[in-house]
This record gives sequence, C-alpha cells and structure tokens, in this order.
Amino acid sequence: MGNMREDFERKMVISSDADKSVAVVALLRQFLAVQQTRAEAYARLRSGFAEYMASAGGELAYQQLCTRITQDFNDCSKQVIQIESLLSTPDYSRNDLAQLLRSIQIQEKDKLNLTATIQVLKKAGRPSERIVSHNSCQLKGPTEHRCAHVQEITIEQGTEEAEVDAEYDDALKDAIRGVQNAITTINEHLDEIRYEIASIEEK
Repeated sequence: MGNMREDFERKMVISSDADKSVAVVALLRQFLAVQQTRAEAYARLRSGFAEYMASAGGELAYQQLCTRITQDFNDCSKQVIQIESLLSTPDYSRNDLAQLLRSIQIQEKDKLNLTATIQVLKKAGRPSERIVSHNSCQLKGPTEHRCAHVQEITIEQGTEEAEVDAEYDDALKDAIRGVQNAITTINEHLDEIRYEIASIEEK
C-alpha cells in the first residue's frame, strides 16, 4: 500500500491556495474510493452470509470470508486515518474535513459491529425455533425413538420461552435499527464531502 503521506509529498508541493485546493480534492476523492471499497466488502459479506445460511455446511468458507473481509476493513481504516492525518497538517489546514472523516470512521465501526451482531443472532435463530440434538433420546427401533425433548409445556415455561423470544427479537431489531442509523449518518457525511469537492472545483 505504501505510505500515503510520502506519496502525496512526492507528488504535490503545496505552494499556493490553488495547489492546496487541488490537493484537498485529491485526498477527498481518495477517501471516496476507500468508501467504495468498503461498500464492495459489505456486499461480499452479505452475499457470503446468505450463502452460508442457505447451505447445510460452509462454516469454514464463511469463516475464511470473514477473515478476508476483516483485513479489507482494517486496510480501509488505515487509509482513512492517513487521509485524516494529512488534512489536519498545516499544509492542508482542513480540520473540519478531518473531523468529518473521523465521524465517518466511528459510524463505520458501529456499523460493522452491529452487522456482526445481526449475523450472530440470525445464525443462532430464535430460541424457540432452534434445532435440538437428539443424542440423549432413547431409540425404540430403526425409525422410532423416545424423544427426551417432548414434554408437557406449563404456562410458566411457555411464558419464559415467549420472553426469551421477545428479547431475541428486540436485540435483532435494535441491531438492524443501529445499522440503518449508521448508514444514514454516513451517507449524510458523504454528501457533505461531495458538496465540498464540487464547491472547491467551482472556484
């Protein structure tokens, strides 16, 4: 990947306001490219998770995908931190834009953590719908067994199961709502960055 700061110092000597504006736009466009990479990584993660949930196995392939996606996100974060750092230097003096990138970084972190929470919850499933193991059941024949899980459900047990399901549903809804809020905030900030690029280029 190389050092972004060194690359920019080699490519651009900022000696005037015009040079500074060109350099700022270049950094912002580079940031937008990083965001596009993040969006593509999320698309691969969603697709991989959907395939995993639809198949009987695929645990290893899904874990390998998660490892690659995590590395991609780490690389993106490092690039954004470098861009944010450059914008804060006296050469650029755009602390406002650096703070905007920092805010997006925070929202991206929340979005990723909540996405992981959603996938963990969906993978586990609602408590009342989870598949049980019949290893402890007594076999009565090749096609029949006495199921240890079949029992008379009391009102108290039914209420407890309903409460656990409700907690699961609430946790899933909260995580989904959190992702939606993060996406909304990120998109608003990206619009601000695009507006800044357009504003600079119009001058």
